[in-house]
Amino acid sequence: MRGSCLCGAVVFELSGVVPDLYQCHCSLCRKVTGSSANAAIRIAAQQFRWIRGSEQISRYATDSGYRSHFCRACGSPLPNPRGDGSGYWVPAGLLDDTADLNLAAHLYVGSRATWDVIADTGQHFDEMPNAAALDEILRHGKPGA
Repeated sequence: MRGSCLCGAVVFELSGVVPDLYQCHCSLCRKVTGSSANAAIRIAAQQFRWIRGSEQISRYATDSGYRSHFCRACGSPLPNPRGDGSGYWVPAGLLDDTADLNLAAHLYVGSRATWDVIADTGQHFDEMPNAAALDEILRHGKPGA
């Protein structure tokens, strides 16, 4: 499964069984997307590969550790590595083919915008579950996971 930024300068590929999606409704994700939530995938490092354009990536980090990587040409948010290096956070909107993806979890529902109406699809968490628990939820029902 391939993905790219808006201008196509940055292209990446995901391999193997791709986990389900989650949506984060926290204030930082709202600001980075300009929307009610950030839909994303947590993928293992060995399943992720840059095809081209990694030199086009700009980075921003807050004092709290929140990171945002984006294309310096078009501004699209881009995948960035997890803090522990075990995988990548991948914005779902960058993916070219999303036919087999399902929404499994909503994070930070407790801090959602007042105008954000969250679908019943997926499990709801007021905050962030621990990483292992979230990864298990996102793999649930996936063959070979």
